[in-house]
Amino acid sequence: MATASSYSSSSCLLRKSMPFREANGGYRNDFVYSQAKFFKQLPECKSIVLSADNKYSRSRMQVRAMGVDKSSCFDKGNKFQLSDILEAQQFDRDTLSAIFEVAREMEKIEINSPGSQILKGYLMATLFYEPSTRTRLSFESSMKRLGGEVLTTENAREYSSAAKGETLEDTIRTVEGYSDIIVMRHFESGAAKRAANTASIPVINAGDGPGQHPTQALLDVYTIERELGKLEGIKVGLVGDLANGRTVRSLAYLLSKYPNVKIYFVSPEVVKMKDDIKMYLTSKGIEWEESADLMEVASTCDVVYQTRIQRERFGERTNDYEKARGKYIVDKAVLGVMQKHAVIMHPLPRLDEITVDVDEDPRAAYFRQAKNGLYIRMALLKLLLVGW
Repeated sequence: MATASSYSSSSCLLRKSMPFREANGGYRNDFVYSQAKFFKQLPECKSIVLSADNKYSRSRMQVRAMGVDKSSCFDKGNKFQLSDILEAQQFDRDTLSAIFEVAREMEKIEINSPGSQILKGYLMATLFYEPSTRTRLSFESSMKRLGGEVLTTENAREYSSAAKGETLEDTIRTVEGYSDIIVMRHFESGAAKRAANTASIPVINAGDGPGQHPTQALLDVYTIERELGKLEGIKVGLVGDLANGRTVRSLAYLLSKYPNVKIYFVSPEVVKMKDDIKMYLTSKGIEWEESADLMEVASTCDVVYQTRIQRERFGERTNDYEKARGKYIVDKAVLGVMQKHAVIMHPLPRLDEITVDVDEDPRAAYFRQAKNGLYIRMALLKLLLVGW
């Protein structure tokens, strides 16, 4: 599937369309019909170049609008530009700003208000092959707060047909017959793309192994904007398990959309940020720096983004885990050097990497951050299922 970041600021995307079987046994997209139907909803997008993008699926086509004000694509009643939420690179600044506007609308929705029924009649399936508390519950709460229903599988790795050897693709083909949208967490990097390739309904990546966690990154950026009042020109310290942390990878991708951002990487040697992220940031002109001094970085940054050392990613490398665990802890001493306006964030769950006595400080934003996840996920469900 083509991504929003693949285009100039004046682009629109086609959503998924089902392939049709031809007489020769092959498959085609009813592309002319689907793109014409799409652009009836976007009359201002007139001069277009059509091309197939087979990176993820033959059943998706990209439509580029040339010389058109992209903001018109965000008008109420239009389709959302993305078919799935798979990775942070899908989003550009315009799309992020528009999603955040919808999230702010979600904050205003109260129980039994008219807006609380906009997803009535829709079913969401949650497939979680790894443990989750906040992500799964916030997605399920989001769906229910908008009037939808939920079909859920917790610990699908052990308590679904996957334990019998069923392939992910077969599971997705089955589950899409019961639901309108799939939210999936998986232990393998790239699993979400495989699911999206298979499904004819939207798929949201709720974390794929050490790969990405795009909805977490969206709520993180939304939180930073809410807490600091800006996203341009900020300094962010990413701390902890940067090699295995999908949240910090996705966040780095999104932060690269904003000018004059500087990112500090603070981590034990065995879990340093991987080179692909560093190379990506450099290619986007984003300044980054590795440091072993948490106190110095904390005194400089607007955001200290702490993460836990992920024991489950080390396997039998227990010695490496013990070397990494406990090396960087945010405590009262770190608070003491932080700027008054700065905030501490954490994707949660935490172990001992932020001491409990930090919670009482107003700069501790991680529980507000978790609450913001509800609004962002409400916005995404609304956009994917009914549009702007």
